[in-house]
Amino acid sequence: MTDQDQKELGKTLWNIADQLRGAMNADDFRDYMLSFLFLRYLSDNYEQAAKKELGSDYPKNNDAPANGDTKPPLARWYEENVADVAEFEKQMRRKVHYVIEPDYLWGSIVHLAKTQSGQLLDTLQKGFKYIEEKSFQSHFQGLFSEINLASDKLGRKYEERNSKLCSIISELARGMSLFSTDTDTLGDAYEYLIGQFAAGSGKKAGEFYTPQQISSILSAIVTLDSQEPANGPRKNLEGVFDFACGSGSLLLNVRHRVKEAGGTIGKIYGQEYNVTTYNLARMNMLLHGVKDTEFDIYHGDTLSNAWDFLRETNPAKKPQFDAVVANPPFSYRWEPTDAISEDMRFKSHGVAPKSAADLAFLLHGLHYLKDDGVMAIILPHGVLFRGGVEDRIRRKLLNDGHIDTVIGLPANLFYSTGIPVCILVLKKCKKPDDVLFINAAEHFVKGKRQNQLTDPQIENIITTYQHRKERDRYSRRVSMKEIADNDCNLNISRYVSTALEEAEVDLEAAHSSLVRIEGEIGRATAKHNDFLKQLGLPLLP
Repeated sequence: MTDQDQKELGKTLWNIADQLRGAMNADDFRDYMLSFLFLRYLSDNYEQAAKKELGSDYPKNNDAPANGDTKPPLARWYEENVADVAEFEKQMRRKVHYVIEPDYLWGSIVHLAKTQSGQLLDTLQKGFKYIEEKSFQSHFQGLFSEINLASDKLGRKYEERNSKLCSIISELARGMSLFSTDTDTLGDAYEYLIGQFAAGSGKKAGEFYTPQQISSILSAIVTLDSQEPANGPRKNLEGVFDFACGSGSLLLNVRHRVKEAGGTIGKIYGQEYNVTTYNLARMNMLLHGVKDTEFDIYHGDTLSNAWDFLRETNPAKKPQFDAVVANPPFSYRWEPTDAISEDMRFKSHGVAPKSAADLAFLLHGLHYLKDDGVMAIILPHGVLFRGGVEDRIRRKLLNDGHIDTVIGLPANLFYSTGIPVCILVLKKCKKPDDVLFINAAEHFVKGKRQNQLTDPQIENIITTYQHRKERDRYSRRVSMKEIADNDCNLNISRYVSTALEEAEVDLEAAHSSLVRIEGEIGRATAKHNDFLKQLGLPLLP
């Protein structure tokens, strides 16, 4: 499928969502829409693998109606080969890592929807529970917990809710049938819809979505060689971590970058506090072909370090990652306890103020970064110059040589805020004894809702970081001494001003020009007065 077809599929599905949600707000309807797309992906992937596994034994679909209004062929195989099902599912778990019973396949659900079956709602509830508890080797408890099939927003009575779901699923199936969809395309459509729902959610979208343009910058930075970025991408990342992963798109971008460069990636780790977006992230991973054994997403509070996996007290066993990326909530208010100052994440640097947890998030990620790793985090500009304890943390980070690059981005790139933000690139062992400042604040295309970065503008930021280039009014390598002379203030405009210098005025040349002009005016006036005198008219003064 072409890029254009992928966009058209996304737009078609979005239009269907817009038409069908009725009185339901976009956030609520998002969960239904994305869950059904997820079920379609799981079903298609499972059926393709089953067709390959069964070969000529896979039932033909010659008798299927032209509109596809029938159960999937695999359902027929299950009915006709009951004695072989257990062995078949054992093989499927080995090859695709999960199993879906025929009644819960997307084709079976669509069949119920198109025939207006009164069993649709009940079958969906059972199917979601089956996928959560039995489909995968890993336990995906609560994966569909945000989808309330008993919600009054679908209808007050069972029949009304069932009828509404029949309409939604039938329209979705119709929309997708217009395109030759494959599993990769469904992943792209899922990403498109997440972006569209984020745009419709306004400020709430900051909880779960990092715009793809910014995600591209972060993922490119952390996948380059940490010590010598000019050498290009790393060949292997054993572990990648996003401690505020939202829908997981940023982690998937890192994975895509590594694989596109011909490298390998180990396990993906994410943490998310919001249960809705935590479920989105898990679905997003599976929908993009990441096996359940290849990722670990945890639901819990990052600031309190709720994940037991990260709380290993033995330094030799402490989890550490090659790449850390994050887009945490900006200036988040938190309540640090008295004991948190002894927390190993903050003990050497200090505890961020209650009014803004920005540097607490940063220190959390840095704590779990490998010595040869790279961390890229999106933060508000205030972290660059605010005083008090944030000033002390910033000085410590600078003195220890952990701040590698500061990138200023344009305003209004996010759905969640219009303020300009920055990307901080941190390393535990960096080679250059300076800090690279990139001021990209004025390099953007103005949009109706959000400003946009073009591909060349994105690439410009990445290559400037990669080759540590210096350019007038755009980027500069600043010595640690100059930063110290500026009292460790990292305000980007102090080091890379985008203001145009006023042209110097040559006073001597200007004076000569004015004298010349004055003489020309005098001569022209005298000549004109000669004509006026001959005509008997009043003269010019």
